[in-house]
This record gives sequence, C-alpha cells and structure tokens, in this order.
Amino acid sequence: MAFLDLQRLEKSFGANHVVKSFDLGIKQGEFVSLLGPSGCGKTTVLRMVAGFETPSAGAIVIDGQDVTDQRPNQRNIGMVFQAYALFPNMTVAENVAFGLKIKGLPKPEAEARVREMLGLIGLTDFGSRYPFQLSGGQQQRVALARALAPRPRVLLLDEPLSALDAKIRVSLRAEIREIQQKLGITTIFVTHDQEEALSMSDRVVVMNGGQAEQVGTPFEIYNQPCTKFVANFVGTLNTLQAVILDGAEGEVAIAGVPLRLPQAISGPRGADIAVALRPEAVHLSTAWQSEGDVTLAATVSEVQFMGSVIRLKAKVSGGVLALDTFNRADAPPPKLGAQIGLAFTPRDLIVLQK
Repeated sequence: MAFLDLQRLEKSFGANHVVKSFDLGIKQGEFVSLLGPSGCGKTTVLRMVAGFETPSAGAIVIDGQDVTDQRPNQRNIGMVFQAYALFPNMTVAENVAFGLKIKGLPKPEAEARVREMLGLIGLTDFGSRYPFQLSGGQQQRVALARALAPRPRVLLLDEPLSALDAKIRVSLRAEIREIQQKLGITTIFVTHDQEEALSMSDRVVVMNGGQAEQVGTPFEIYNQPCTKFVANFVGTLNTLQAVILDGAEGEVAIAGVPLRLPQAISGPRGADIAVALRPEAVHLSTAWQSEGDVTLAATVSEVQFMGSVIRLKAKVSGGVLALDTFNRADAPPPKLGAQIGLAFTPRDLIVLQK
C-alpha cells in the first residue's frame, strides 16, 4: 500500500489545464523524482502535495489520511525550495529551530534537535553564523536541516540544486540522497535535470503536458522508454528510419541492412518505423565485434573530445549516428572524413511507435 497516494489529481488555472489525471503511489521511504521540461506540471503537483495549491479534482492521501483539504501547516510536510529562503536576521541555529519553535517543542529538546541536524548536514560549528556568511551550498544544507528538523512525514524538494554551480551540485545531491536514505523519509524531488533524477531516485516520473508519460526505475526509464518523448528527453538518442520486412518476426532493414528486432512490431511490410540507439550502444566495428552485430558504413563528420570519453558523429545512409568511445592515448580517434564501420546489437534498438 502506498504511503503517499496521489489519486487522479487535476489542476486548472482558468482555461489552462496544467495537471491532468495524475496518479502516483509512493512507498514509505521511497525517493521519487518528477522529471520534465518547464511547464510540464511537475512543480504544480509538488505544490498541491504541500498544500500551496488546491487540486481542481482528485485526492492526496498520506499514511491513509486524506489531506486534500488540509492547510500546509496541518500536513506535517517539509519543503526545500530553489531559493534558500532562509531568514537573514536569524542565525543558522535559529533558522533550523524555526519549525520546532512553531510546534512548541521545549527549548532543551529543540536545542538537542538543532545540534543533531547541524551534525547531519556537516555544519556543527556554524550554528552562530548568519546566512550571508555561508556559501550557496551551505545555505541549502541549512534549508534542508530546517525542513527535516520537525520530523516531517514527507520531504518535498523543488529544484533545490539549480542555483548552485556544477561541482557543488554534484556533491550536494549525493549528500541529500545519503541523508534521505539514513532518515528513511518519503521524498519527492522536482527537477528538469535528467542526470539528477537518474542518479538520485528509486523511481522517476517523466512528465509531459501535465501527465505522467512513464513511471519506472532509472534503469527502466533510460533503457526501456515507452514513448518518443521519454526516449528523446532522457539521455542522448540516435534516431534512425527502418523499413518493416516482417513485423510479426520483428524483421526490419536499416540503410538496406536486414536485421531482426527482439520483439514483434506492428505495421505492414514496407512501412517506415522509427528506431533509436543510445550512443554507448554503438561502437567502431574495428574495436570489437560480437556475434549477431550489425555493421553500417559511415563517414566521420564530427569528433568531440570530452576528456575520458570521445564522442564521434558519423553519417550513415539516412541519418547521423553518435557514439561514445573511451579516450586512450595509444588509440587516437578516426579523423574527419574517415570511412568507418559502426556496429551495434539489434537487441539494443529502441522501437519508437508512440
């Protein structure tokens, strides 16, 4: 049974239908990310859970209790915003203690809880400082501690890392995940950054146009996308046109090369169908070859040096394929214009029929 159950949520602002029949059940202690482009409805879903927006229809149930009509302060939910939203006239300790003071916790208990939270976020000696004396990453840690101090049932994170620089963002997302797992708190994380969602989450909800396009583990979302939108939004994708030879047998041809897909496909013989490959599923045919691999003739059109990885782009009949290869000092990449063979395993092809 879901600990947090969002049942057919709808939200409209006038004629603008922002969230449409949104269903999601989250287990206790689970970390779920809402991932999608700007305007897809993910923050509106979060604000409805927090109580800042009232659903036009549907219900929000936490631990068996319908909280749809409850005010935010009645739901026992912690929230961390994109902006740190710390009180500038309060010290770090006072900021963390704010929710405890509102709840009327006795001073000795509140002070002990503040010390515990500051230790949890690695800022034990920063309690007497003010927000302006902290870095952006430290301020966001304090905001997290303030949200967690009252022991909320659910933690909501609204793009809390987007204002930070790349290096701090990577380290802080690891810390947030570690703290979440240590406390076992049910968490919803809103982001438009696919790397954040894939690296932090137990499950990811990919949203588009106010609806959930796909819900699954990071592995499922990346490797088994259910729609063209999910396939294109999550990760880098090579898209190719294939011609159906025998749909029932999964037989198609790409650039005139016949191959068999691992599943049957719908469509008449001779019909075009879109298929896709991740860059890491493509390799140079001279590098290594597996039995059953398919090889396409290609011409190198771009070479991108990315440190440990080199991304090649090569023209094939009917399109361009990108592939990632590890950088090796003893094996320089092919030059622009070089004629190469690109190989892949048919089972790695993603059929884009929706």
